[in-house]
Amino acid sequence: MITQKDIARILEGYNKDQLTIGVLGGHSALDVCLGAKKQGFNTLAVCQKGREETYSRHFRTKAHTGIIDETIVLDKFSDITTHAIVKILQEKNTIFIHNRYFWVYFDFAKIQNNFLVPIFGHRNLLEKEERDAKQNQYWILDKAGIKTPKMFDNPEKIDRLCIVKAAEAARGYERAFFFVSTGAEFREKSNELVKKGVVTRAGMNKAVVEEFVLGAQVNFNFFYSPLSERVELMGTDTRRQTNLDGILRLPATAQMEVLKKAAPQYIETGHVAVTVKESLLEKAFKAAESFVKVTQKHFKPGIIGPFALQGAITAGPPEEELVVFDVSMRMPGSPGSSYTPYSSYLWGRDISVGERIAMEIKAAKNEKKLPEVVT
Repeated sequence: MITQKDIARILEGYNKDQLTIGVLGGHSALDVCLGAKKQGFNTLAVCQKGREETYSRHFRTKAHTGIIDETIVLDKFSDITTHAIVKILQEKNTIFIHNRYFWVYFDFAKIQNNFLVPIFGHRNLLEKEERDAKQNQYWILDKAGIKTPKMFDNPEKIDRLCIVKAAEAARGYERAFFFVSTGAEFREKSNELVKKGVVTRAGMNKAVVEEFVLGAQVNFNFFYSPLSERVELMGTDTRRQTNLDGILRLPATAQMEVLKKAAPQYIETGHVAVTVKESLLEKAFKAAESFVKVTQKHFKPGIIGPFALQGAITAGPPEEELVVFDVSMRMPGSPGSSYTPYSSYLWGRDISVGERIAMEIKAAKNEKKLPEVVT
């Protein structure tokens, strides 16, 4: 496994005045590269053939426009871990920003063992997002004392409305969702989805069954700075999902007709910026700070940079409460969260997560502390 000593050795050979911020061409690459350009860095997007034009043409740096200085086009994303591509990235003094894309298309072991390029953030912690990993996100949330939905390891014990999350058969990185209230409903609906090929039997055996939390859904996008030892709220947003979003925009009578012929799908297609009452911010910060401390204690050096607590605000009584049902431990997928006011409350202007990452890298470079923000 790649060690911090290996990364320190690579950094020693870098020209710190010619650093390149690297990303995979997808997910949140544009947000990262815009932030990097604002802070004076070179940018590079590694793309998959057939999906490169957004980066190689539409937003390519030209004169005084664009934000992508250079692209590398590969037959498939996973080729990035080959020795030849790693060498190119090293020669360009690249610090890579990982996101959900980065981990969807690779075996975790290849990133942990073969990708000898400094990664901003915790190289190994992102694996804890996986629900079948040991000491996963649910374990961390429990240790942090953060309220989560009740989980059901045995579907036969289901005694309330629950949401079932199972990996899709066609796209293992996407999840199929359905609702049940009893063990019998679970068996009936899971058998139906397996029969239709939506999920596999193996996927259903690993499915997460959790209490459905009824509340206003909010993603709290945070940033932890090892340099200032501070948790910052970068912004808040909620998801747009197809075809669920389309169904919800219909009158109730039309929804019932549509649902006779089409099942809701929860595939994330975008985000909407939202704000929350100031009375809820202290609860969110308390949860985030506790989460950071647990990662620092059990997974040194702990969270570095962006992470999100995704959940819902329940109505009470006795009072509103944040219930977290998902965690992301890397670059979020929503560039729109910067259009909420929270970063400007701290910095005096709106700052995207991409720019905040670039600011941290720049400060670490200037203070000769790059090894503290990359792994």
